[in-house]
Amino acid sequence: MTSQELTAKPRERVPRHVAIVMDGNGRWAKARKLPRLMGHQKGVESVRTAIQAAAKTGVQHLTLFAFSSENWNRPADEVKGLMKLFLVSLRREIAALNKANVRVRLVGDLTAFSEELQEQIADS
Repeated sequence: MTSQELTAKPRERVPRHVAIVMDGNGRWAKARKLPRLMGHQKGVESVRTAIQAAAKTGVQHLTLFAFSSENWNRPADEVKGLMKLFLVSLRREIAALNKANVRVRLVGDLTAFSEELQEQIADS
């Protein structure tokens, strides 16, 4: 569903909570003969679009399931790239999210993340 279709719905029909499982970014890249990390970078753009659409339509809670414990079993280079992408994305996006009155809350076991990423999460 596009953001235009969402905005066309009556306000009372907008869900209070939307959850998105971020899956398939690597397959998206592979299908286009791109590096897997390019798919994950494209996923960041999709997240931005989802956040904007949720805010615009009045969705109160948006949950993104982005990284599971099984993802630690991916190739080390891919995990490293994902962690860097997460860190860079948080740094780049958090000011705009705060300005838009969007509260970011991460759940789950964050202890496996680097100290730098954990600090950025706490600051966010």
